[in-house]
Amino acid sequence: MDKLDMKKTMKELYSARAERVTAVDVPPGQFLLIDGQGDPNKAAEYGEAIQALYSTAYTLKFTLKNTRGTDFAVMPLEGLWWVPDMRDFSDKAKDDWFWTMMIRMPDFVTVEDVAAARVAAAKRKTLPALEKIRLEAYDEGLAAQVMHIGPYSEEADNIKRVHEWIAANGYERAGKHHEIYLSDPNRTAPEKLKTIIRQPMQKV
Repeated sequence: MDKLDMKKTMKELYSARAERVTAVDVPPGQFLLIDGQGDPNKAAEYGEAIQALYSTAYTLKFTLKNTRGTDFAVMPLEGLWWVPDMRDFSDKAKDDWFWTMMIRMPDFVTVEDVAAARVAAAKRKTLPALEKIRLEAYDEGLAAQVMHIGPYSEEADNIKRVHEWIAANGYERAGKHHEIYLSDPNRTAPEKLKTIIRQPMQKV
């Protein structure tokens, strides 16, 4: 059985340079999504959301492998972060953040598959956020990105680099701050964590 690994087939979307900011044109795709609000370091809602998201993703993987013979690698966790006025977005005010956490899904996964996976996951474990999970298309388009290596708490300089590159190259920021978590924080030392920092942009 062939296994679909979108990190390999979409390598340009799941890799970035640490030494310089680069542009990437992100095509539409579908994701498992869950929304929330508050500081991810303190809000119980955030931890519940991540548990429900991964539980649904892995239930889908094994169910479809067993019932249809289609296997896929579960993709990295991604996060969209924003405030109502993005000019006020700051890592000093995390309690004000809104977020959408998401995992990319293959095109063959359907809304019905996700509904069934939620039911199956709920039978194994109590997960309060399961009902909030949905499958939805996301179209990001043109963006600038850089690889951040190190703790999440030290991203500010690289976020600034991305914003400055956008302005210097005739663009303006558009949409939500986007992060892609390539490392498992439970298994990786903070100084070795790899995170893609991405910001959608448009021509001025």
